Amino acid sequence: MKFALSTNWCNRNCDDGAAIAEMALDLGFDALELGFRTMPQEVPGYKSMSARIPVGSVHAFCPVPVSAPEGHPELYTLASTDCDARAIARINVAKNIRFASSMGADTVVLHAGRIPLGSFFSRGVTSSSLHEKLSDCSFDTAARKYASALEKAKRLRRERGGKMLEIFYGELDALLPVLEKESVTLAFENLPYLEGFPDETEMDSILAKYPSSPFKAWFDTGHHRVREMHGWLDDSDKEALARTMEAGAAGMHLNDVKDYFDDHFAPGGGKVDFAALKPLAARLPHVVFEPKSHVDKETLRKSVAFMRKLWED
Repeated sequence: MKFALSTNWCNRNCDDGAAIAEMALDLGFDALELGFRTMPQEVPGYKSMSARIPVGSVHAFCPVPVSAPEGHPELYTLASTDCDARAIARINVAKNIRFASSMGADTVVLHAGRIPLGSFFSRGVTSSSLHEKLSDCSFDTAARKYASALEKAKRLRRERGGKMLEIFYGELDALLPVLEKESVTLAFENLPYLEGFPDETEMDSILAKYPSSPFKAWFDTGHHRVREMHGWLDDSDKEALARTMEAGAAGMHLNDVKDYFDDHFAPGGGKVDFAALKPLAARLPHVVFEPKSHVDKETLRKSVAFMRKLWED
């Protein structure tokens, strides 16, 4: 099994693409994912190393646009309620598709956006407020106070998500010719908040509408665990996720969770059951380690060895 490393792990501390590629090789990685913190000056170094360690995927928005103060996966949101914001996002997603193709990558990973659960007059129920309620209930997802708040939030989330889905199809139609021309897949990542779009059921609907298309899902292990631990997945969500994974995701991010948050620890020692994910990983073209920069080099090296033993023995 080939493992890739997200450059987000270290490119806050190093802007030499060739040096980052050498580091990834030394740690035992086979490929790179250019993360959303990639600066333009890093790109020539990655290109110079592509024969030894190729770029398999690119995480939008990459490289960091000159107009942005820093990299972020939601600089632009394709699933915005504002048509001008969607237009700007569409332009930048298309740029990322062409950039990925120029780097020899076949996949762009995208955070599509979030469904707001508040209103002009009210903050509403959010992932943060749900976490606070869950904490007050001693992290018992079956507690009445939490279950009632979650059901209200999910009802609103389903209603607004359904409306966004119809708008979103128009954006996908506009991007389809670019993806087909560049032979690139656009993969929508599952996100660690209830507002994240598309959710499991919406992703299932997208794949049903665009079968055999360059639109795919991207599965993040830590994000999924956060969603599980907060009880956000009901039976229909789990069934939709199973269909999506069976249809074929574009890839996965490997990171671990030790608490109820998006920790992005190195795989191993957290709450993610990586052994159970072995059959899925074996089918995916891209398996990408995506630890945060707080993970030191030796911890990451041990994590790679742990995962190879777990999935290859």
